[in-house]
Amino acid sequence: MGLQFIARGAFVALWLLGCTVKAIDLDTSSKESICNATVLIQAGIMDYYEGSRYGGTVGMFQAPYYWWEAGEVFGGMLENWFLCENTSYESVIYDAMLAQAGPDYDYMPSNQSMVEGNDDQGVWGITVMDAVERNFTNPTEKGAPGWLAMVQGVFNTMYSRWDDQSCGGGLRWQIFTWNSGYNYKNTIANGCLFQLAARLGRYTGNDTYLEVADKVFDWMVDVGYIKLSDKANVYDGATTDKNCTDITTIEWTYNQGVVLGGAAYMYNATNGSSIWETRLTQLLGGSTDFFFKDQIMYEATCQDSKTCNNDQRSFKSIFSRMLALTSTIAPFTAETIDPLMEASALGAAKSCTGGSDGHTCGTNWQLGSNDGQYGLGEQACALEVMQSLLIHQRPAPYSANDGGSSVGDSNAGLNKSTTNVLHSDLTITHKDKVGAAIITAVVIAVIVGGAVWMMF
Repeated sequence: MGLQFIARGAFVALWLLGCTVKAIDLDTSSKESICNATVLIQAGIMDYYEGSRYGGTVGMFQAPYYWWEAGEVFGGMLENWFLCENTSYESVIYDAMLAQAGPDYDYMPSNQSMVEGNDDQGVWGITVMDAVERNFTNPTEKGAPGWLAMVQGVFNTMYSRWDDQSCGGGLRWQIFTWNSGYNYKNTIANGCLFQLAARLGRYTGNDTYLEVADKVFDWMVDVGYIKLSDKANVYDGATTDKNCTDITTIEWTYNQGVVLGGAAYMYNATNGSSIWETRLTQLLGGSTDFFFKDQIMYEATCQDSKTCNNDQRSFKSIFSRMLALTSTIAPFTAETIDPLMEASALGAAKSCTGGSDGHTCGTNWQLGSNDGQYGLGEQACALEVMQSLLIHQRPAPYSANDGGSSVGDSNAGLNKSTTNVLHSDLTITHKDKVGAAIITAVVIAVIVGGAVWMMF
């Protein structure tokens, strides 16, 4: 791996030396221009990558970026592999996805055994589902199942935690009882489960998955997390202490995007049913009304006040991916989505003028220049919105009936009981619990300083 990274680094360095203009000059009608721009952006992403460093963890980015965000970023890089037909980082993505799959290949790795949440596992599951639908390089390591089997393992372990004892159902934010936030049922965890069920149903043709997707969506509507109207709202979540009646009405692009994407897959899987067309239209109405300003995407809750933290500054990446997928699997939405993505991509490109390299991307795409903010999240957002312009030039996500090649296992993850899933087969001592509680308290204190109850 070391020589490969040296070679790639030398290539990027030579490419940059040949550029007379450092800023990204994006031609939205040119695949070459778009993909050249993503070469620069991904080079910036790799500046944060631990896996290429001596002693670093494969599949992880440096602090302060958490495990879930690695899953989000690799999802964007996998899309770049497909949309730009760029194999430069193929082995990086492949190694990361296998390294973080965990011993049972359900994305419950030992390095997250004290802190992993349902939403964290769900975001990685969405990335692995991308691998399934894009025919990403199939695993060849001895004992490793196919990507489809891994997604089914994620789905089965997540759904085993469905909790009817409070709020009439739903997944909790946290998996482990000792973590703060265990009493919070949030939209992103349930939205990931909803989307995975919808995508598995579409891919496999198994209606049982679609039935679960219906159940999860209906619960989110019934409990009030999704407020359907011409401009549907998607709220963050609520506590079990008050039976999920104290809804946190903060809205984030990633919540809206994950639910929107799931609805688009349900529309496609049900052959354009009127009920899912209506729901999708309502969710799209909310997406475009609340998260675009002057036709350019923005994180409405925190961007203007410059209070977005590291997690929140990455949310537009998964939102961009879901809008792009929606426009191709639910084609009637393209006339609304495509112009917004083009304007947003141009805005993002104009923000990529910062840093010592002159093309580091910023948070605010409305400015027409860099806003002085930078990080892994900014790079991931710019990558996804720009490459989304190619979504109609490449095949739609595959299914098992039209080109998908991944091998599945519908029983994956079912060898674990709910108890074992919750405790990750570990013997937890009092000292472990105290240590975890201290760490969690520090993290929660930092989170509350910026905003409440929206973190992974």
